[in-house]
Amino acid sequence: MSIRLRLTLWYSGILSVTLLLFGFGLYLFLSFYIYNDLEKQLGRTWTETYERIKPLAAPSIRGRVPIKLELDNVDMFSENTLLQLASLNDTEGPVIHDRSSVLKNLELTLPITNNAAQKLRGKDSLVVERLNLKVMDKSYPIILVSRGFDITDPVTGNKLTRGVLQVGATINYYENFFNLLQYTLAILAMLTVLIAGTLGWFLARKALRPIEQVIVATQQIEKGTDLDKRILYDGPEDEIGRLTVTINGMLGRLQLVYSELEEAYRAQRRFVSDASHELRTPLTTIRGNVELLEKMWSRTLTSGQAGGQDKEQMEMSIEAMQDIAGEAHRMSRLVNDMLSLARADAGFEMQRQPLELRPLVEEVARRAQFLPRQVQWEVGDLEPLTDVVVVGNKDYVQQLLFIFIENAFKYTEEGSVRLDALRSGDQVGLRIADTGIGMDKEEVPHIFDRFYRADVSRGRTAGTGLGLSIAKWIIDEHKGSIEVKTRQGEGSTFIIWLPVVFLPVS
Repeated sequence: MSIRLRLTLWYSGILSVTLLLFGFGLYLFLSFYIYNDLEKQLGRTWTETYERIKPLAAPSIRGRVPIKLELDNVDMFSENTLLQLASLNDTEGPVIHDRSSVLKNLELTLPITNNAAQKLRGKDSLVVERLNLKVMDKSYPIILVSRGFDITDPVTGNKLTRGVLQVGATINYYENFFNLLQYTLAILAMLTVLIAGTLGWFLARKALRPIEQVIVATQQIEKGTDLDKRILYDGPEDEIGRLTVTINGMLGRLQLVYSELEEAYRAQRRFVSDASHELRTPLTTIRGNVELLEKMWSRTLTSGQAGGQDKEQMEMSIEAMQDIAGEAHRMSRLVNDMLSLARADAGFEMQRQPLELRPLVEEVARRAQFLPRQVQWEVGDLEPLTDVVVVGNKDYVQQLLFIFIENAFKYTEEGSVRLDALRSGDQVGLRIADTGIGMDKEEVPHIFDRFYRADVSRGRTAGTGLGLSIAKWIIDEHKGSIEVKTRQGEGSTFIIWLPVVFLPVS
């Protein structure tokens, strides 16, 4: 996950939590404030209504309350206000004395539960409830403030019973308001988070743009394509600004060091190339003279002109010259290989042209049978090469094949070495398979490194360790690839893949 995305998610997450807490707090505050204010208004209404209660004489021979209570001018309040005057009777429950016109018209009474009745019998009792009032199969939420008071005999002043004055108000409007507030806060919060996240994404992109420039510059440094590039930054001298200046300074030092290393590497390549050129002539001279002396002394021994001690010394000298010739030949191969790699390092581009592949491979197969070997040489199916044309250099393609064939002969003591061809799409493959010593899979990635030799014999088999490095260079120059299949003790298979070019028929 990128820093830009993480910053945007963190910012959006923090904003979401903040808005959630703000919306929840706002909802609770408004709910508490509005309902508390409504309860205070109902309390004031209760006080004003209580002052308008008129007790009327209503004697009864059945033991009921001898006083009848009546509300005076209750319609002065809002139509939304519900008023009810009752008294508490221990035997028969609450007795309703009077109601506001709204309740009378709807033929409704406000409920007094047993729990509320017990509280209302206490001194200075006050009960605040939220109830649902059912009207014609519909339910309406209300807030109900109930408070008890003593009913006394207006003549004697003795307490007769306990009265209850209830003041209520419907809160449909408030409930609808808070429902709408919930949806509004939720929608606004989502829109705010979405807008803030989008803006945060673009702001993070703008803030992190210098870092993206740092990444691009370092990638170019990694590829070694442009060491002169510097990070362009025209922003404030903040953390990113200081980081940019530091990296630009580091890039300058890297460029200086890389230039020095490149110059040293060029000097080394020139030395190897010049030394290889200079060594080829004396080595050729040494080999020629040694071979000449070997022929002359061999002829002398054959003719019988030397005898006794001279013959023995000449035989020893011939053996010494054969050793010198062998080492000179090995040094010549090493010098030629080093010269080829020096050309590759110097950026030498071989001349390539359309090349018919089958005649070239058949020629290599014919000449390969004369190479030093201990195993059978087999040429398999070359039919996939018929009419196949590649863009390449004839000499280097031949050298490429001989490198793999000679390696196969070198590391195969019994069995066979086989050459055949195969096709896959627009690629043609040249397969060299042997039954030799093979390799461990851990060694395969290193076999194309210079001077690396994977064989366990190492010192027993002649070689410079540069052949496969040269082969890899030739394959790369021909835009091809190499496939290696090997197993320890079972042999190795190398498949050289080259792109096929189809020339128009004239």
